[in-house]
Amino acid sequence: QFRLVESGGGRVQAGGSLRLSCAGSAEIGTFSKIAWVRQDFLTNGRDLVASASSDGRKDYADSVKGRFTIFRDGAKTAVVLEMTNLKPEDTGTYYCNAGAYWGDGTEVIVAS
Repeated sequence: QFRLVESGGGRVQAGGSLRLSCAGSAEIGTFSKIAWVRQDFLTNGRDLVASASSDGRKDYADSVKGRFTIFRDGAKTAVVLEMTNLKPEDTGTYYCNAGAYWGDGTEVIVAS
């Protein structure tokens, strides 16, 4: 069964950087779109952070434009979310989504 596994979360100070990785148990490139979604710790609301489509299109939430970059790794089995200049409001659990599949999430905490 296909699985997604996120990694790279942690606690950083505001202004710091983290690199999240979403690894698929098989080639992830077969999905038309891979997305990173953030779930708020308090509200449990989920917001789309960034997505990468197979046609090369990349979309970002307005709040992360210029700070986050999404890309597929060369081996085509993982999608990376490079996060820089992190802010406290970036705090949450980050999930990777591909089609009907979701990972278990990785937590990001940005301290002010």
